[in-house]
Amino acid sequence: MASGNKSSGAARRARIEEMRRAEQAREKRNRILTIGASVIVVAGLIVGGVFVVKSQSGDGKKDTASDAKGGSSGDSGHFVTGKDGVRTWTGKLSRTHVTGTVNYPMHPPVGGNHNQVWLNCNGDVYTKAVHDENAVHALEHGAVWVTYTSKAKKADVDTLAAKVKQTPYSLMSPYEKQTSPIELSAWGHQLGVTSASDPKVATFFETYVQGKQTPEPGASCTGGTM
Repeated sequence: MASGNKSSGAARRARIEEMRRAEQAREKRNRILTIGASVIVVAGLIVGGVFVVKSQSGDGKKDTASDAKGGSSGDSGHFVTGKDGVRTWTGKLSRTHVTGTVNYPMHPPVGGNHNQVWLNCNGDVYTKAVHDENAVHALEHGAVWVTYTSKAKKADVDTLAAKVKQTPYSLMSPYEKQTSPIELSAWGHQLGVTSASDPKVATFFETYVQGKQTPEPGASCTGGTM
């Protein structure tokens, strides 16, 4: 059984590393495309001007997803705590892109309506609080979000920061509005601990970084907002 778990863990790490290399290649292609796109900017502006005129005359169509306002998360349900201590959201987690602030039923949020721009989650460690709406989008891409309060020990924060920096599809930030000193969140799942040395921390990373819960596996964790 132990050998099987090791093999499974190695396979997951190899898959994540492959995704990381693919993302780096995608970024290189995007830079090349950006250079090429700059050549047609003027033409695009002209076409855009024509479109604006048509839109103002009533010919344009509204993008209801990107134009939706913030407010409700669209979530319904509640957490159920498993024997492993992981809280799993049972019910609905909406995925509509909205603007503005979203009122989530849990903190940190583990899903729901969110900003159309994701928070960079390629091993990014933030020293200041981030916007929930961007972080939730990162969870949709399969990231694990580590958060901590001022009650967390500095040694634990440093240990977790080092872990995140070495882990693609993860991010970390301070978050005062939570129950435990340290929380780990993935889409639909959350774990509270008091120490970075808790063995459940490693298990959570192993299970939920690009785990089965991911709505958009392989989606980018770079090129968003910081």
